[in-house]
Amino acid sequence: MNRQRGLKVAFYVALASLVFLLGYKAYLNFVEPDFQAVHAEQVDTIQGRLDGQRSFRFAVVGNINNSVGIFERRMIPLINLSDADFLVSAGNAVSGGGEDKYRALYRTLGRLSMPYLLTFGEHEQSEFGSFRFYEHFGPYFYAFSAGNAQFIFLDSTGKTPLSWQLRWLEDELAGSDAPHTFVFISHPPLTAPEATWFDDDDYYRDNEAFRTRFMELMAAHEVDAVFSANRPLYDHQQVRGTHYITTGGAGGLVMNNDRSFYHYVRVAVAGDELDIAVEELDIGQYPVFKTLESLWFFIHSLFYAGYLNFLLLVSALALVVIKLYGLIFVERDYYRDYDIDPAAYLEQPLRVAMFTNNYLPFIGGVPISIDRLRRGLRAQGSRVLVVAPAYGRDAPGGEDELRLPAPLAFGQQGEFRVANPLVRGTWRKLRAFAPEIVHVHHPFWLGSLGLWFARRLRVPVVYTYHTRLEHYAHYVPLPSRLFRNLLSHWLIRRFSNKCDGVIVPTISAEEYLRAVGVRCEILIQPTGIDYRRFRDADPQRVEELRKHYAGDDATIFVSASRLSREKNVDFMLDAIAALRRSSDRAFRLLIIGDGHERERLQERIDSLGLGDTVILVGAVPQEDMAAYYHLGDAFVFTSKSETQGMVILEAMAAGLPIVAVRSSGIDDVVQHGRTGYKTPENVDRFCACLRELLDDPARRAELAANARGFARGYDIEPFAREVRHFYAKLLARHASAHKHKARGRRSGRDAA
Repeated sequence: MNRQRGLKVAFYVALASLVFLLGYKAYLNFVEPDFQAVHAEQVDTIQGRLDGQRSFRFAVVGNINNSVGIFERRMIPLINLSDADFLVSAGNAVSGGGEDKYRALYRTLGRLSMPYLLTFGEHEQSEFGSFRFYEHFGPYFYAFSAGNAQFIFLDSTGKTPLSWQLRWLEDELAGSDAPHTFVFISHPPLTAPEATWFDDDDYYRDNEAFRTRFMELMAAHEVDAVFSANRPLYDHQQVRGTHYITTGGAGGLVMNNDRSFYHYVRVAVAGDELDIAVEELDIGQYPVFKTLESLWFFIHSLFYAGYLNFLLLVSALALVVIKLYGLIFVERDYYRDYDIDPAAYLEQPLRVAMFTNNYLPFIGGVPISIDRLRRGLRAQGSRVLVVAPAYGRDAPGGEDELRLPAPLAFGQQGEFRVANPLVRGTWRKLRAFAPEIVHVHHPFWLGSLGLWFARRLRVPVVYTYHTRLEHYAHYVPLPSRLFRNLLSHWLIRRFSNKCDGVIVPTISAEEYLRAVGVRCEILIQPTGIDYRRFRDADPQRVEELRKHYAGDDATIFVSASRLSREKNVDFMLDAIAALRRSSDRAFRLLIIGDGHERERLQERIDSLGLGDTVILVGAVPQEDMAAYYHLGDAFVFTSKSETQGMVILEAMAAGLPIVAVRSSGIDDVVQHGRTGYKTPENVDRFCACLRELLDDPARRAELAANARGFARGYDIEPFAREVRHFYAKLLARHASAHKHKARGRRSGRDAA
């Protein structure tokens, strides 16, 4: 109950914040004024006020730092009550060079009852502030005459070359006949006699050549005073007739002691006389107010940094509001619905549309798995439409296949095809089939088409997780680590969570999906095999193969794998080479399968001296695979990219013990020491297991018998039956959900 109340409070706070920020943005756009070249107007006003005057007063402040609590609320009222004709900032009028800080300063200075001028300082040029200063106020260094005085402003930040400014300064001083001259430079030319807390060498202009020449010019031209800021204190020194004044107490951090305190400097000119005095203010700012002030400027800056930040902020708040709304007001029942009864869907045939990026005649784990499921479902009376790429004129087809043209093909033999889903008539044919459930086998391309199609028809979607995408990074035109470590897992999670259910072949595959954040229901169901077909083989065909491949009664190791990088064939060759070096017994390895790396692998076989030992058989028709399995004495498998490895179960059905590299797809189907061996990706340990099977026929026979018994439990019939039951459960849940939604809509109309 307390949690619900807290969520409601958070929801309404977020909603109020959203409304406030939208309103404030409107205020900033329509009320806050724009401004540019302010100094031109201010100089004109100052010259008008001092025209013909030999006596005048002005105030100098330093380190305003956008202070609302000190400068705006406490100091400006006092300066307005003084007899000053204008005000000068000696630097750091803003706390940073962001647009928000300049606009806030402009609004603050608008409370003055007199004109003002700014010195370009360290804070003014930070955060690309130099561009804003130039646009809003004017040049970084400038000079003008008013009354009987000359006023010179310099840029000590390094934005303008100092050597150029010295030449310009010398010309300005030499060309002036004003009785008084005042120079403003943000960085103090002189260090304070005593250091204070928060003092730093960066506060000073550290160019010794510039400082020396600058002070020579001040003395030579009898400059009255040089005003600086950049330090949180007040310091007044006189060198060779020139007053050097550092003022840093107009709003920034001060220590409130006899050196560092809030103040401004009052300058009075009366004919040839000059009076400079400090006006100390007995004011302070409580820490809590300073924190609130900083928070206010942060909020202010979010809007003035540009529309992008504004949109991001509004979007983020909107997401929070939506999320909190779902948490608070959407009813949830975390227990399964016990009223869901899949019986009705189990008693009638189903129409299932399957979408896959590859299919027969392409030989691979996914096409074979789909074909077996299709045959199993059809045997139970269901109708299956397979949507897949076309593989030329010789591609198998039929009334229950929708082949899409594939203008793009990859791989040595074009085994990977990119189908065109926009072919005319595709949508019409899919609508005519009217599937009750859609089953997708890839998380992209035709898989995405299947998901889109199911959403249009409002039918459930099932996804079978066949492939560990991270092991296929070398096929993707992106940085491999980006895809392998981030995008592949994101794609699987995002796509799976859009589906109503996911089928995985092993427990380890389910653990992976849960680990990456998949939330939907998962069925653990290994792909079935035609057990009887692989258990038996034509003895005559097996004998023919043995004479061809093992005429000298050599032990035969068999492997079945696509010849591609993710299948880890190079490791297998390394292990066979190690076995060849450590054993005198006759043996051969037959690798069944084809792929774009065949030529490279054959070159590696020859370079390892395994030309008489390892044979790349090439692709073998499915109907002939049983004979090849029965030809062998053991099955070897080194791929780490499988989610199951159906060829291992096929080999087991044929009575072959297994030697495989341990991975997620292998761990659940190979029982170490009972149906074969699974090892780390270590050549010595893998080779040791091969050697044991090579040297011990009795051990081979024992493992073979166990393997055949294990494979018996993976027949096609129970596989299709379990998937059919999963379909029925998802259909019943889907129908129940739509019934509840319809009931809710009717209740809403009745209440209205």
